[in-house]
Amino acid sequence: MTEYELQSSTDSETMQIGERLALLLKPGDVITLDGELGAGKTTFTKGIANGLGVKNTISSPTFTIVKEYEGDLPLYHMDAYRLENSDEDIGFDEYFYGDGISVVEWSTYIEEFLPEKRLTITIRYGNGNARYLKFTPVGNYYKSITDKLRDTNL
Repeated sequence: MTEYELQSSTDSETMQIGERLALLLKPGDVITLDGELGAGKTTFTKGIANGLGVKNTISSPTFTIVKEYEGDLPLYHMDAYRLENSDEDIGFDEYFYGDGISVVEWSTYIEEFLPEKRLTITIRYGNGNARYLKFTPVGNYYKSITDKLRDTNL
């Protein structure tokens, strides 16, 4: 498993990284986002949405679990925070193997439902407004995506 880390100094930079990632994604891709409350998971998802051409305002789906957005590709934005200690499968496979991009915040709470191959991104606080985004690809396909992302000028 190859990991690498990017630093972001502003919300705008965090969104730009998400936008660049979105350009490399295709239907059925699964991105998991973990990190402390307020670390930037939804901000990063906003960047992915921008990159996918989503026009709607992106907000955390904490109370609805899944929000669906239309863009160049559908975006399935999930928040598994309220599913901690739950063994209920709410039809994740329909999203994970569907025709859109799945982004799952707080993914550790639904680990048993996640596809084996995916791109895991952990966001953590740095000094001041800095954020560190650690990309951990699981599978060669996701490694190729992170290699392309790393090789672009961020």
